[in-house]
Amino acid sequence: MTENLVIVESPAKARTIEKFLGKDFRVISSFGHIRDLTKKNLGIDIEAGFRPLYEIPKEKTKAVAELRKAASEAKTIWIASDEDREGEAIAWHLIEVLNLDPQKTRRIVFHEITKSAIEEAVKSPRTVDMNLVNAQQARRVLDRLVGFEISPVLWKKVQPSLSAGRVQSVAVRLIVEREREIIAFKPESSFRISGIFSVGQGDKAGRHLKADAAGKFPGLKEATGFLELCREAEFTVNNITVKPGTRSPAPPFTTSTLQQEAYRKLGFSVNQTMSVAQKLYEEGKITYMRTDSTSLSKLAIAKARDVIVEEFGEEYSKTRQFKATSKGAQEAHEAIRPAYPEKKTITGTQAEKKLYELIWKRTMASQMADAKIERTNVSIGMSNSPSGFNATGEVILFDGFLKLYSESPDTENGDDEKDIIPPLKTGMKLYYNRITATEKYTTPPPRYTEASLVKKLEELGIGRPSTYAPIISTIQARGYVTREDRPGEKRKISVIELSEGKIATSSKTETTGKEKSKLFPKDIGMIVNDFLMENFSEIVDYNFTAEVEEQFDLIAAGNLPWVKMLHDFYGSFHKTVEKTLEKKSRQTAVRMLGSHPVTGEPVTVRMGRFGPVAQIGEAAEGKKPRFASLQKNQLIETITLEEALKLFELPRVLGVHDGDEVVAGIGKFGPYIRYRNRFYSLKRNVDDPYTVTIERAIELMNEKDNSEKQKVIKEFGEIKVLNGRYGPYIAYEGNNYRIPKGTDPAEISKDECLEIIEKKTKK
Repeated sequence: MTENLVIVESPAKARTIEKFLGKDFRVISSFGHIRDLTKKNLGIDIEAGFRPLYEIPKEKTKAVAELRKAASEAKTIWIASDEDREGEAIAWHLIEVLNLDPQKTRRIVFHEITKSAIEEAVKSPRTVDMNLVNAQQARRVLDRLVGFEISPVLWKKVQPSLSAGRVQSVAVRLIVEREREIIAFKPESSFRISGIFSVGQGDKAGRHLKADAAGKFPGLKEATGFLELCREAEFTVNNITVKPGTRSPAPPFTTSTLQQEAYRKLGFSVNQTMSVAQKLYEEGKITYMRTDSTSLSKLAIAKARDVIVEEFGEEYSKTRQFKATSKGAQEAHEAIRPAYPEKKTITGTQAEKKLYELIWKRTMASQMADAKIERTNVSIGMSNSPSGFNATGEVILFDGFLKLYSESPDTENGDDEKDIIPPLKTGMKLYYNRITATEKYTTPPPRYTEASLVKKLEELGIGRPSTYAPIISTIQARGYVTREDRPGEKRKISVIELSEGKIATSSKTETTGKEKSKLFPKDIGMIVNDFLMENFSEIVDYNFTAEVEEQFDLIAAGNLPWVKMLHDFYGSFHKTVEKTLEKKSRQTAVRMLGSHPVTGEPVTVRMGRFGPVAQIGEAAEGKKPRFASLQKNQLIETITLEEALKLFELPRVLGVHDGDEVVAGIGKFGPYIRYRNRFYSLKRNVDDPYTVTIERAIELMNEKDNSEKQKVIKEFGEIKVLNGRYGPYIAYEGNNYRIPKGTDPAEISKDECLEIIEKKTKK
C-alpha cells in the first residue's frame, strides 16, 4: 500500500514535486479537470436552484480509473492543485468523483514549487475552500447560461453557427468601437518646426543643440512666414532651468503586466506568454503565474537584496513592498518572481530563457535604488518675434535600477529621446545651423494589441488573471476578431528648410497606417456586436460586466450566496432572450454602394454564407447577380463603390504561355498565379494581382519550378529523397524520414531508403 498519494493537475508539475518528496510519496496527475458540465442540453437544472449537472468526459475516463485505483491503495491522499478558484474546483471534483474519505484526504497549496514551499504546505494542510469552489461554479454556470441562451438567438436572427460569450462579447465591443473611432477619424495636418543651433559659427561652432518652436503652424504659409522671421532673427539663451529628479522602478509582474511587457519586449502573444510561464512554474523556476498581486515575500526580498548587493553594490539596493492597484485585485498570492532569485539564468527553450530573464530583471529592479537624473530646460528667444524655441535635455547622474531594467512604453514610438544639453549661459548668442518645418498629420487612436486589450480589460475591472488569455484566444477562434499586420499606405508631406540664409520647399514620402500584430474586427464580429448592443445591452455593458466580476469575488470571500447571484441575474436575462426571439426582424448587413457605371445595375455588399461579398445586379428572370468576395482587409462598413468594382476584375487572364492561359487571382491563401492547374503565390508587398504582367508571372513560375527541381535529389517511384529546410530527408506516403549522418543522399539506394523507413516505423 502507498503511504502518501499526491494528486496534481499536470504531469510536469508532478515530475517537479516528486523530486522534493521522499520515497513515501507517489505523485500523479489528473490532467486538469476530470469533470465538467454535461454537453447534453443545458447542463444546469435551473428549477433545482441552478444545480450543475456534471459528467466525466470520455477522454477522461481512463485517467479517472487510474486515479481511483491509486487512491484506493493509498493511506493518505494529498490534493495539491493550484491555489486559485480553478485549482480549488479541481480539488473538490477529485474528492467528489473519487469518493475520497475526508479523514485521510488533505488539501495543500503552495505559491512556488520549491522544496521549502512544499514541505511547509505538507505541515499545514487544510480542507477544500467551498467559497472558492462556488465562485468557480458560479462563473461556469453563468457563462453556460449566457452562451446556451444567446447562441440560438444569433442563429435565428443573424447567422447559423454563431456563439456569444459573456466576457468575450465585451472584448469584441471594445475592438469594434475602437475600429469605428478610426473609421470616423479625419486626419488634420499642421507644421512642426525644429532647429539645430550652435554657440559659434563655422569652425568655431561648438556642440549642437536641438530645439523645437513652441506650438503648431496651421499651413504652409504660416510655417514659411516663421522661417522668414528666423532667417533675419538673432537668437539668445533667455533662460536655463536645471531640476533634479528621480525615476522609480515598476513593481514586480502581475499576470496582466507580464503579458503586456512580454509582448512589448519579446513579441510574445498573450497565449504564448501564459504557456511559457506555465512551464516555468511547473518546473519550479518561477512562482505562480496567475496573480494580480505585486507583493513579494520577506524571504524573496531578502534574497533579492543579497543578489543586488553582490552584483551591483550596496548603493544599488533599496527594499520596497508594493501594493496591488488593479481594480478588484484578488487572490492573496505573491507577484510573479523567480523561485530562486539567486539564479540569473536557467536551462530550457529560447522562449523560456527569455521570459525567465524578463521576470528576473523586473523582480531585481523592483528592489533597486531610484535613478537620479537632472532635467534641463533651455528657452531660446528671437530678436524679432515673441515666439522662440525650447530645448529639453536629461542627464542620468546615478543609474540605479536603470542599470538592469527599463519598462517599455505603451506607445509604439516610445518616449522621445532626451538630448544632452551642451554648456550654456543665460544671454549667450546662438546661431542656427538648420531650421526645418515638417508637415505632420494627426493620428487616430491606436488599434488594440493583445497586450493593450488586456490592459484595458483590467482597467475596466473585466476578467481576472486566469481569464485574459482565454478571452483573447476565443474571440479570434470564433472569427469575430483577427490579429494582423498591415503594410500601410504612402503619403506625401511637405518639408520647408532654412539653411545658409535660403528657404527651400520640398516633399518626401512617409508610410501611414502601418500595423504590427493589431486586433481588427471582422464583419461578422461587427454585426454580432451591433445585435447584442441593440438587444442585450446589459450583457455587453462594461460596468455590468465589472459588477459581475465583483460578485464572483464576494462569493469567493463567503459574502454572497452563489445561487442568489445566479437567480438575480437569470430572471431579467431570460426575459430579454424571450422578447428578442419574438421580434420578427433579422439583423442584416446589406449596404448599397451605388450603380455600375456601365450597366446601371445596383452594387451592394452584404454578409454571405461564406463571408462578406460584393454583388452586382439582382436575381431576376433569366438573369443572375455576380458575386465577389471582399479582401481580408476590407469591411462592409467602409468599402467604396470603386473598391467593390475592382473585386470583379479578378481572376484576370494575363495572356498565353506555351499554349495555355496564365491567370491571376486572390484565393484562400492570398494572391496567386494559376497555370495548367498549378498555383504559384505572388510575393507579398511586391506583386499585385490587379497589375502583375505575364512576364512577371512567368518569372515567378520558373523560380518556383527551379526551386522544386533542386529540392529533389533522387526518386524511386513513391519514395523521394529531398532537400529540406533542416537537411536531406526521405518522403514516403505522407511521412518524412531523416537520413542518418554519414549517408550520402546523392548515393543512397532504394533498398537503403526502405531500410530507414522500416526502422523508423518499427520504432
